[in-house]
Amino acid sequence: RIMAIISISLGVFNLLPIPILDGGHVVLAIIESIRGKPVPAQALQISLKVGMSLLILLIIFVVYNDLSKVLAF
Repeated sequence: RIMAIISISLGVFNLLPIPILDGGHVVLAIIESIRGKPVPAQALQISLKVGMSLLILLIIFVVYNDLSKVLAF
């Protein structure tokens, strides 16, 4: 049961529209199909850097919250 919850949570998180995740690639593919031409390489690179930065900030936030709960006792 726990493995199923973890798997579903990971799948939902992976579909978030953050450019470095699969959901971001889906959004970029939709943008390309609407525009009719590929997204410029520089714009793609910037969006991937922003997405990675968001993920790193999320990881730092989660680790901080976990450590603050453990050290609060």
